Amino acid sequence: MTTTSTSKHTQLSKAKLTTTSIVLLVVAASAPLTVLAGGVPTNYAVSGLNGVPGTFLLLGVVFLIFTVGYGRMSSRIQNSGALYAYISEGLGNRQGIAAAILALVSYNMMQVGLFGMFGFSGANLAEALTGVSVPWWVVGGLGWLIIGFLGMKNVDFSAKVVGVIVVLGVAIVLVVAVLGLVNAPEGITADGFLPGQIATPGIGVLLAFTLAAFMGFESGAIYSEETVDPERTIPKATYIAVVTIGVFYAVTSWAFTMGIGPSAIIDESVTYGPDLMFLFLESYSPALSYVAQLLFVLSLLAALIAFHNAVARYFFALGRARILPAFFGKASDDGAPVGGSVAQSLIAVTVVAVFVLAGFGSELGDLYPVLTLFTWMTNGAAFGVVCLLALTGIAILVWARREDRDAGLWRTTIAPAVSAAGLIVVAVLVVVNFDLMIGDTGPASLRWVMPGLIVATGLVGVVVGERLKRRRPEIYNHLHEQLDRIEG
Repeated sequence: MTTTSTSKHTQLSKAKLTTTSIVLLVVAASAPLTVLAGGVPTNYAVSGLNGVPGTFLLLGVVFLIFTVGYGRMSSRIQNSGALYAYISEGLGNRQGIAAAILALVSYNMMQVGLFGMFGFSGANLAEALTGVSVPWWVVGGLGWLIIGFLGMKNVDFSAKVVGVIVVLGVAIVLVVAVLGLVNAPEGITADGFLPGQIATPGIGVLLAFTLAAFMGFESGAIYSEETVDPERTIPKATYIAVVTIGVFYAVTSWAFTMGIGPSAIIDESVTYGPDLMFLFLESYSPALSYVAQLLFVLSLLAALIAFHNAVARYFFALGRARILPAFFGKASDDGAPVGGSVAQSLIAVTVVAVFVLAGFGSELGDLYPVLTLFTWMTNGAAFGVVCLLALTGIAILVWARREDRDAGLWRTTIAPAVSAAGLIVVAVLVVVNFDLMIGDTGPASLRWVMPGLIVATGLVGVVVGERLKRRRPEIYNHLHEQLDRIEG
């Protein structure tokens, strides 16, 4: 086997994305408006605790420490398989292949699950504006067509579309924050950041839900082959994204809490859920509330685009390495991972169709896509991604001590070890609290089935790697050479 082909059909587009473009794609995956409108009230309602803003800072610190080694490694190795490439380089090809398959499953679950919330929210908005009732899956289908179209284009075009949506969504979140602080019914307090509200027995629930807000922060490295000066751009963009996400969500969720009132926020969240933010805005301006609802739907679309791009690039990396069939490693004339994009679109439409058919006549009514497709898939994906990040932290530790000894003790040992330990703790907390995360909308066995599926996927990946080593050694033994070819 040869190393990465120089054919334009096995190469992604070159030197298109800037630091700003990468940050916007990463922030889009975390969906700021979705977090404030959906994630924050849900966290308050389920946990019954006031420490939601503080947990954004706590997890932000963990991910910032993780970025020390992650940024260093991403400056040395550029590959659209990102986590797969880093784990392969640090822990070996077999573990890297297992990580790649786990990443494919996890990111696909996240992307597909988002269709449930997107379809539900879009259908509700369409009915509110036109009075016409539209099935959630029709809205989801329209989104699927848009995402599929953008996925076949150069990523620079998607970045521009996503960038506009993210900026507008952030603007609405800032409006909510300002209104909350200006009109705080109980005054401005430190509620949400008090040590006793964070260091509490229920912190596992808080962290499990807050984790979703950071999903995708690591995805900047996936675009390293399509980035201007990746050695500087990717680490810089990742640092900016982590700090922005952590501080922005902490401050805006705190300001929103002030706007509702610390003593009322939990009860109001239980009563109104994701509608709480829109009702808050409606009390000041009904028109602004409608604009926020529209941008909420668009922010979900931006997240769908971001995760679609991530999955397509994982498919591309594995197809180009011949771990998957060569079709997945095909790029279009302008450098888009067309094989991976088509594959992700087919997976999405198949899984959503299964949920659509299963949902006819469901007693869950209109909330069916949110309580099943969205909740089950995205929470399972969150567990998968945090497991991947923990493995990556271990891989960075091994790689840094072997290949990057001159970087100093903090970068080579302390930061990777601390971040890996922190992420392992978060993964355990997610499993322990998984029943609370998915609610009682399915069989009780789901609390073990979904995390079990993630673990089983990783084990299958190990078997695939071992099988490739024994039956296709010419491919297996050259995986490191393929990474070295793109190494900075």
